[in-house]
Amino acid sequence: MTDDVPAELKELSATLTSIEKVLDLGALRKELAGLEAQAAQPDLWSDQEKATQVTSRLSQVQADLRRVDDLRRRLDDAALLHEMAEAENDQATRDEIATEMVGLRKSIGELEVRTLLGGAYDNRDALVTVQAEAGGVDAADWAQMLMRMYLRWAERHNYPTEVYDTSYAEEAGIKSATFVVKAPYAYGTLAGEHGTHRLVRISPFDNQHRRQTSFAGVDVVPVVQPTDHIEIDDKDLRIDVYRSSGPGGQGVNTTDSAVRITHLPTNIVVSCQNERSQIQNKASAMAVLQAKLLERRRQEERATMDALRGEGGSSWGNQIRSYVLHPYQMVKDLRTEVETGNTSAVLDGDIDDFVEAEIRWKQRDGAS
Repeated sequence: MTDDVPAELKELSATLTSIEKVLDLGALRKELAGLEAQAAQPDLWSDQEKATQVTSRLSQVQADLRRVDDLRRRLDDAALLHEMAEAENDQATRDEIATEMVGLRKSIGELEVRTLLGGAYDNRDALVTVQAEAGGVDAADWAQMLMRMYLRWAERHNYPTEVYDTSYAEEAGIKSATFVVKAPYAYGTLAGEHGTHRLVRISPFDNQHRRQTSFAGVDVVPVVQPTDHIEIDDKDLRIDVYRSSGPGGQGVNTTDSAVRITHLPTNIVVSCQNERSQIQNKASAMAVLQAKLLERRRQEERATMDALRGEGGSSWGNQIRSYVLHPYQMVKDLRTEVETGNTSAVLDGDIDDFVEAEIRWKQRDGAS
């Protein structure tokens, strides 16, 4: 492996150079200077919408430049360490380089995938809803397992999350849950997870230990920003308040603070019960509703363009992945053909291989 290090470093450096060209570092640094100048203006927050845009974009550009610069530095350090290790015949340093090469391959691969996310909303936070479908109590349990998988994935990447609402099933699991993943490009990264996920296992709820197939749906939409201008007429809303509850009907608090909003023209229903304050819950529920309406508008626009182009649209949002725990262990994506036998790792949030393959697949097939 040591003999391959120089060639591999050269290949990784060439890949990073291609990424740098796509990102256009010169333009990014110029944009950074302009954003820093705007952020330094004393009256920046007199226009909150503009201030939010400036500070959000500033943070994103700084992170992108820092990430590329760090990878370039790591490549240079690895090359220097390799020379030293060979000159001194130092096996410990060779082992250190081998470990670093694994990390560099992964990090540069992830950044390369990120450059494929160029959609209008790809750089936004992601609003994820997981819902039990066919399969009774097993489906409710499966929905909760999927929710945990995504929350663990976010935790692995140090992405903050916030659960807006969880509707618990009577016996086990959840009917549905909605949460937000707060990270640059979270929506573009997770958009390919939208669809139906199928689980095959021996049911822990069946006394006869029979094999059960259950389904859960995942919906991923971009979080709304102030510039989206999603107009909602108050007369189109029905707002209900109720007492928050936990698993098995256990009361979370003793006041009617949970809020459910029904958008009458579309029959979209959203709810939030994670805050103690009814006002805060209403604000969060409205943010979820706006995101759902934004996605609805985006899908309608896409359908119109597909009709104009004579296309039928894609059907990738139906059943997308199978998770088999019995009679064998396998998780397989039905679109990308990516599969693994390490089902426990996947259910613990190790889904990067699937996510990256989805992004490449959508880019190749024009399914975005």
